[in-house]
Amino acid sequence: MQVPHMNKGNGDTSYAKNATVQREIISVGKPIMQEAVQEMLRSCNVTHGNRRLRLLLGTQDFICNHRHHRHGESRKHSSRSAPGVKTERRERAWTRILLQIGCSGLFLRQIVPCQQPAFRAFFFQSSLALTGYGRMLQAPAGLESDDLKYVNKGKLYISKSSPQCVMDAYSLQFKKDFSLFIKSRSQEIVPGGRMYLSFLGQRSADNTTEESCYSLELLTEAIMSLAREGRIEEEKVDSFNAAYYGPCAEEMKEEIQTEGPFTIDRLEDFEIDWDSNVVADIHTPQGKLLIGQGVAKNIRSVVESVLESHFGIQPDVMDDLFIWFADIVGTHLSKSRTKYIYTVMVLTRKG
Repeated sequence: MQVPHMNKGNGDTSYAKNATVQREIISVGKPIMQEAVQEMLRSCNVTHGNRRLRLLLGTQDFICNHRHHRHGESRKHSSRSAPGVKTERRERAWTRILLQIGCSGLFLRQIVPCQQPAFRAFFFQSSLALTGYGRMLQAPAGLESDDLKYVNKGKLYISKSSPQCVMDAYSLQFKKDFSLFIKSRSQEIVPGGRMYLSFLGQRSADNTTEESCYSLELLTEAIMSLAREGRIEEEKVDSFNAAYYGPCAEEMKEEIQTEGPFTIDRLEDFEIDWDSNVVADIHTPQGKLLIGQGVAKNIRSVVESVLESHFGIQPDVMDDLFIWFADIVGTHLSKSRTKYIYTVMVLTRKG
């Protein structure tokens, strides 16, 4: 199975160049993460010794300034540390203070062996990895059977026309994965340690609202237009189920409370514009074009490898797909200022 990845390099469709929404999300969450790190330092009593404290505060700065250039790479370590700290000591401190800044593929299960308490972490951070392609590399297991494989006909994700079994399959897959994630982290984080999670979700439990990744609905519209022209196989659209799920806060809280090892210190929702950092008047033809193109490039930098793998789309068809998608997005945003719902959660490991 091919592992999905963000678009590499620094070109016009690269993730590095087009991750404007993701950068804004990191910026919005930065003060919350800083506060969580400071609380962790106090509660875990890791402030003994100025040298170690400087190292941990340097870690905090690195976490908050880190960007998502992590696909296809191993976990990143900061080169910043207090003078005189040996590399071996720094690596050991990094392992204890932080797990999972960035890791390709799944990290639902344990990252370090629980029988090595010296390597248990004080702080765990995950931004935008729990609910998207970094979390679930294939469709919900319940939709892989021959009976249900094509049940969500003509759609990439949950929509108003999706049968209830599709919604149930996504919800069940999320609960299963998130439960395993919480169990694994509980064995790796010391009592009093913190976990900072951020993810795209929704305020409502209704997965068919516009705040529930409606961009995939518009992408479906663009793909189906090319399918009707015979440039994309419609059967492949019918068999595709996006590896994404945007939970509401209540779903997260329910699983955390069921598992039991963490308490919720903070839970906040923020609205993020689809067209982050695009300065233009959406009500003019030029503005609508620019905003649509900006959103399309951001989405393309995330999903292009998935579309290439499943649909076998050639470069010229891919270009046409996102030109059409940009036009659809621009038209939509000129009528409805749909926003992403971004949720931040800070958890504390119980003693």
